[in-house]
Amino acid sequence: MVIAGSNYWNIIHGRVPGEAALDAEGNQTLRVLGRNMAWLLQMKDATAGSVAVPVQEKKEATNFIRP
Repeated sequence: MVIAGSNYWNIIHGRVPGEAALDAEGNQTLRVLGRNMAWLLQMKDATAGSVAVPVQEKKEATNFIRP
């Protein structure tokens, strides 16, 4: 699984409305995350059809209780 990352925890802080806009570090983290997500989507589109989709297996359900 490919997961878009950022440069720190993907969170922004604010206690009252409008305060989150003042969180410079949080805003930068979310900008980087957004750019990385966009890049991943562009890479996915650029390689569409060039990689075979994995065959899905039938789900095996267990309840982990053994007699």
